[in-house]
Amino acid sequence: MPSFVDLGVPAPLVEALDRRGITSPTPIQAATLPDALAGRDVLGRGRTGSGKTFAFLLPLIARLTQTPTKPRAQRPRALILAPTRELVTQIDESFQALASGTGLTSRVVFGGVGQNPQVSALRRGVDIVIACPGRLEDLMRQGHVRLDDIAISILDEADHMADLGFLPGVKRILDQTPSTGQRLLFSATLDAGVNVLVKRYLHRPVTHEADSAQSPVTAMKHQVLRVRPDDHLDVLADLAAAPGRTIVFARTKHRAKTLARKLNARGIPAVELHGNLSQNARQRTMTAFHDGTASTLVATDIAARGIHVDDVALVIHADPPVEHKAYLHRSGRTARAGAAGTVITLMTPDQNGDVRSLMRKAGIKAPSTDVQPGHAVLTDLAPGERTYPGAWKAPAPATPPARPAKGSNRPAKGGRPAKGSQGSSQHQSRSSQSGRNGGRSGGSGGSGRSGGTSRQGRNRGGASGSRGHSASRFSAGR
Repeated sequence: MPSFVDLGVPAPLVEALDRRGITSPTPIQAATLPDALAGRDVLGRGRTGSGKTFAFLLPLIARLTQTPTKPRAQRPRALILAPTRELVTQIDESFQALASGTGLTSRVVFGGVGQNPQVSALRRGVDIVIACPGRLEDLMRQGHVRLDDIAISILDEADHMADLGFLPGVKRILDQTPSTGQRLLFSATLDAGVNVLVKRYLHRPVTHEADSAQSPVTAMKHQVLRVRPDDHLDVLADLAAAPGRTIVFARTKHRAKTLARKLNARGIPAVELHGNLSQNARQRTMTAFHDGTASTLVATDIAARGIHVDDVALVIHADPPVEHKAYLHRSGRTARAGAAGTVITLMTPDQNGDVRSLMRKAGIKAPSTDVQPGHAVLTDLAPGERTYPGAWKAPAPATPPARPAKGSNRPAKGGRPAKGSQGSSQHQSRSSQSGRNGGRSGGSGGSGRSGGTSRQGRNRGGASGSRGHSASRFSAGR
């Protein structure tokens, strides 16, 4: 396997990788980096966890730093599109880790939060916009962002965007980018919808495939457990109580919420991740899972697509998915970047035929076992002492500052000083008002950057809470 230097990665980026313990490229990185660094259009096909994120971030940063042009207001130089807020956020975190010291700036753009911080950052000018298609289109229609300066466009998890019905919006967005720019498209599969994007937007693309989504990971162990409906929760709780991080997949939002509540009731600290959560709640969930406060994450397919967490020992399909692609993507949360992992599917008797068909289409040969609570196979699959430390509790909200006593020199409504106050009080009022606005921006921006331009080496707003264990995230398996 060639080194990053052999592949043409600039020395500062190699040093940034070394600082994070990443010394060897993954197969998808080794395959795509030379062409992407040379400015060619690239179609990269690789499974979840194969290292696609660094495969496009490294050439993006390298090429933008070669032409250090200051971005114009509302006109970013590069665009990354991804299907979920979680994936957008984690791409940005990986970018921050690699680009420290380059002076490049980024801004995440997605819905579910106020748009004003995003608009303000775009108005000041950013190098890279990392976005979900829906909110980006909204801002384009409102005239807050133009894409005529885009030199590099990147689509990550294009197949998932197709599954979610985002392709019409993606086409409208890409139509606004210069046809002469470089385009990189990464996908686990090349379905009909993705193939349309390739033919329409990529110019003579170089295609590379590594760790195909259709080829099972050799370090991943698959097992089907047949359980009676009455034993389902007991078996799930036994597995989740084993040491290490566990991700449990449920089919619906309500089901995810219910399972998380029941696991917590049994003393297993669990958090839920689904589409009904606010952005702040999602961030609290992921922070708890990253820092180990909650050992189990119960998630739906769509919400979990953007999860990139190292050292997930166990993935449990509490509800088997309908499609084999969903099974492979779910399972890809473990055994990332060459690590080992176990995938367990809990199956009730009425699901037998569906699960057999699912495994056949996924190309998985998984042994099946009839189990009851306490069965020996449970400790074989998830070894270690079972612990029940207690339910996960969300952190208490910050206490708002006390209001000034009546008669003090507090500003009147609108930020104007009370009658008789001095000029210094007026200045203090403006600073206070600005601080409050900044606080709101940080809370609604979703990325902990106070709604402003994300510059390297800065932590603003609530970023520290979500980055406490960043070292576990910045792996080549992303």
